[in-house]
Amino acid sequence: MLLKALIFDVDGTLADTERDGHRPAFNAAFDEAALGWHWDVNLYGKLLAVTGGKERIRVYAQQHDPDFLAQPDANEIIRSLHAAKTRYYLAMLEAGQIPLRPGVAELIAEAREANLRLAIATTTTPENVTTLLRASLAPDSVEWFEVIGAGDIVPKKKPAPDIYLWVLERLGLSPEACLAIEDSTNGLKSAMAARLPTLVTTSIYTANDDFTGALAVLPDLATTRLTDISLMHEINNS
Repeated sequence: MLLKALIFDVDGTLADTERDGHRPAFNAAFDEAALGWHWDVNLYGKLLAVTGGKERIRVYAQQHDPDFLAQPDANEIIRSLHAAKTRYYLAMLEAGQIPLRPGVAELIAEAREANLRLAIATTTTPENVTTLLRASLAPDSVEWFEVIGAGDIVPKKKPAPDIYLWVLERLGLSPEACLAIEDSTNGLKSAMAARLPTLVTTSIYTANDDFTGALAVLPDLATTRLTDISLMHEINNS
C-alpha cells in the first residue's frame, strides 16, 4: 500500500521542547505558586515516563509532596499550575526560543510537494502545537495539517493508542497507509498499538530507550528524505 500520510508527534519530535521548554516553564509555574518545587534535567527525564503535564505534576506530588494532594482543591491547583506552565511555555515559543529539530521543515516541505497528507498526534495542548508551528515553521503552517489531535480530546494518553485512532478516523485512512514519527517509547507503543508503522528520531531524553518494533531509529531527520521514508514504508508493507 502506498504511503498517503505522515502523522507527527510534537514534543521531542518536531522540536526539542522537553528539556529547554516545558521543564523551565514548569519551574516558572512552581515559583509563581511559591511551591518550592524544582525539576532539574535528570529529574524531569524520569518524570517523562508519565505522559501528560497534569499527570506528571500529580505523580511528582505523590512521590515528593504528598501533603499537596491532601488539599481539598488539589485537582484545581494542578489545573492552575498546568495553565501557568502553558503560559510560560507559549511565551518561549512566541519568542522563537524553541526551533524545529534538524530535517523536520525539509521533510514537511517534501511531503507537501508530493501531496502527502499531514497530521499530528500528541498529548500536549492544542495551543502549544499551533504556536510552535506558527513561530518555528511558517505563519500559515497550521493549515498544512489536515488533522491535529492534541490535549485531552481522548480519554487515555500515550502509550494507549487512543490519540492515533482518533487521528486515523478523521483522516479516513487505514494505519497501513500512514507512517507515524515519534521520539519516545510511550509514543512508539501508542502508534504500534494503533497498527501504525513508526519511525523514531531519538531526543536527549530517549536516546537509550527500547524501540523494538520501529521501522528505523535515527538521531534526527537531517539526512533523511521522503524517498527514504517511502522506501521504509513500502518494505514494511511488502
